[in-house]
Amino acid sequence: MSDLQKYFRTNRKRLITKWDHYFEIYDRHFKRYRDREVTVLEIGVSHGGSLQMWKHYFGSRARIFGIDINPAVQGYVESQIELIVGDQEDRSFLRGLRERLPEIDIVIDDGGHTMSQQVTTFEEIFPYISKDGIYLCEDTHTSYWGRFGGGYKKEASFIEYMKLKIDELNAFSGSKHNKNLEVTDFTRTAKSMHFYDSIVIVEKGIRRKPTTVRAGRRVLS
Repeated sequence: MSDLQKYFRTNRKRLITKWDHYFEIYDRHFKRYRDREVTVLEIGVSHGGSLQMWKHYFGSRARIFGIDINPAVQGYVESQIELIVGDQEDRSFLRGLRERLPEIDIVIDDGGHTMSQQVTTFEEIFPYISKDGIYLCEDTHTSYWGRFGGGYKKEASFIEYMKLKIDELNAFSGSKHNKNLEVTDFTRTAKSMHFYDSIVIVEKGIRRKPTTVRAGRRVLS
């Protein structure tokens, strides 16, 4: 059992609501940041319990920021935890965060879960997180729910949007043979993509066009 699961199961602080398989995923991708200077941004605060969980998990050198549209969350401020009130679907608000926050290492989108919110937040925030940072969007099963603007194979869904990003991830090699596939900023700054049940993760990393390397001696003529 991970430290996150232990914390969750013994939690007597503010309410935390998660799907049970999330904790293993969090730990797999976040553990390298523990006990380091790290800036974490969680979008969607609810009762504030997950902010306290991240504070515990990442340690005393972490700065935890929460964003929510509900002004009441300002009452959740405590040491290492800061709150900002705003609408994640408002591009002007999201762009303004660049001036208000230090460089972000980890983004966790647990906000309103609508397609517009998830796509808008990714487009505005992903380019400005640290060069080896992590962007995690959870509860992506709403991409299949009509009341959130989703639907199976619906082009406007966040899942379908991220499927297209897979093509961009491969554009260094793929664009050579496909005139409609272009190398983008995403191609140059996204190291990997991970799809789980209800979670999509993009890990950043500076990339250049791959080159073929060889080692060893030729055997067959």
